[in-house]
Amino acid sequence: MKTNKRRFHVGPILMAVFMIAMFALLVFLGGCASVGPDYVRPDTKVPAVWNTPLGGGLTRAGMDPGVLKTWWATLNDPDLSGLIERAVAGNLDLKKARARVRQARAQRGVASADYFPTLDASGSGRRSYNSKGTDGKINDLYNAGFDAAWELDIFGGIRRSVEAASADLQAAGEDLNDVLVSLLAEVAINYIEVRAFQTRIASAEGNISKQAETHQVALWRQQAGLGDELAVQEALYNLENTRSQLPVLRSGLEEALNRIAVLLGEQPGSVHRQLEKPAAIPAPPPDVAVGVPADMLRRRPDVRRAERELAAQTARVGVATAELYPKFTLIGSIGIEALSLSDLVSTPTRTYSFGPGISWPIFRGGAIRSKIEVQSALQEQALIAYEKAVLDALEEVENVLTAYAEEQKKRESLRIAEGAARKAVDIALGKYEAGLTDFLVVLVAQRSLLSFQDQLAQSDGAVTSNLIKLYKALGGGWESMASGGEKGKIKEKADGTKD
Repeated sequence: MKTNKRRFHVGPILMAVFMIAMFALLVFLGGCASVGPDYVRPDTKVPAVWNTPLGGGLTRAGMDPGVLKTWWATLNDPDLSGLIERAVAGNLDLKKARARVRQARAQRGVASADYFPTLDASGSGRRSYNSKGTDGKINDLYNAGFDAAWELDIFGGIRRSVEAASADLQAAGEDLNDVLVSLLAEVAINYIEVRAFQTRIASAEGNISKQAETHQVALWRQQAGLGDELAVQEALYNLENTRSQLPVLRSGLEEALNRIAVLLGEQPGSVHRQLEKPAAIPAPPPDVAVGVPADMLRRRPDVRRAERELAAQTARVGVATAELYPKFTLIGSIGIEALSLSDLVSTPTRTYSFGPGISWPIFRGGAIRSKIEVQSALQEQALIAYEKAVLDALEEVENVLTAYAEEQKKRESLRIAEGAARKAVDIALGKYEAGLTDFLVVLVAQRSLLSFQDQLAQSDGAVTSNLIKLYKALGGGWESMASGGEKGKIKEKADGTKD
């Protein structure tokens, strides 16, 4: 290290330029040498086709990106589409995920800043006094200057750190996509529940009206001497039993409405007026293309996030490995000194210093290698997490494929049963009024009709809900944030900044 408090000379400046050039050459030569493992995307083995036999309109045709991008449009329900747009704009979990993306982007900026030199300005004023040896004289000293330092990334520790931060940013982006996929599905499923509850309530109210008429008929027959008290009481408890189901259904409807409001980032009650008018449960399209497992894995944000987290952790092994190697630093400072504040401006003493620095850990008790082992173990865990994400995704799709097809079979049987029960009620009432059968037949027929109508409404909702779950399992919906036009507005709302 060389220090000079006289005026600047050309020689030291040329020496500094030469040293900077030499260190820049070292940076260039070391640019392709980053210690630690290079990331290689896992070669995941997946089946060529789905294990579940496809039925219920499911086909092995390739998934249409346009359909998956806005899958809710296949249900042709304007109310649902409007709710989804409001959810994308206001959902709190989505806002939190956007904030995590901004955090990761800023963290990458912090890591990238280590590529560049640091420059600090400093200044001070000091007054000293010593009663011995200076005749009690007071001494002042003022100085100001700049200090610079530049760590040269010879072994790639900084590059690995930036690599990890970039992968973290990409993982945060996939997490945002995953939150969006789940949000869209949850809004739609709760909307289907609202329509299913409304259908079930309407069915119960219709049966209450019919059962009230039956109770009145039983009462009239008793008064006319054609029936007995038993039929009247049976008709009454059948009627009140049906009425007792209404509070439960209305409570479920209220919960679904409030859940939708919270998903939109709004207070409970904000969607009641919009959805208070009952509407039919949206029907799924006749054909749904599901493609092959490999297509699904390429789309699923949770799988993509796990892969990026593995890449980030692989880079962190390199960051830890770089601590085994020496660090080269170019440091320098330039400043002025004076015994008075006025001289600091007019005739100061100039100082400078520059030179290279090197630090190399010789003995740390095995701490550095232990840290490498820690990061390697975390890398192994990240790989296992990725493999598990793949298996979970395959399991989810297989289960939904089965549920969607089988629920349609159930719905068809219930539809036939409901039609038969309706006819049975009409026949039983006719015979009872004619005195050809007792009231027990009517009672059983009415109970069966109510049960089949309620089950059919639930099955209608389950079929559509399973379709929504299938679109979610296939990774549909998040790309609506990344396209132009009207969907570009969704992208802007979901992530106001571009990476």
